[in-house]
Amino acid sequence: MFPMGRLTTHVLDTASGIPAAGIDIRLYALGDRRDLKAAAVTNADGRTAEPLLADRAMATGEYELEFDVGNYFRGRGAELDDPAFLDTVVIRFAVREGEHYHVPLLVSPWSYSTYRGS
Repeated sequence: MFPMGRLTTHVLDTASGIPAAGIDIRLYALGDRRDLKAAAVTNADGRTAEPLLADRAMATGEYELEFDVGNYFRGRGAELDDPAFLDTVVIRFAVREGEHYHVPLLVSPWSYSTYRGS
């Protein structure tokens, strides 16, 4: 039996205190080349509809998540510099197959943080 794992994320708009809906997200596997593994858009709860990786696709290695936060904040009417201080947030992390990973992004137009959630 193959060990089951999954990778999920969600985005919270800390400037407004709400889930961040409509943020484009891309997941890349890193190795000899940068390989796009998944793309999604956050829903009204700031989450993706499905895990970004699951089951057999969940391979041990390094990954990057890209979040297009600049477009999100522009759409909410935030006054951003040109270029925006934060336009695309990139989070690099590693996973082991068979484990569950939740990588949330807490973001404002001027700052962000992340952690390994449950």
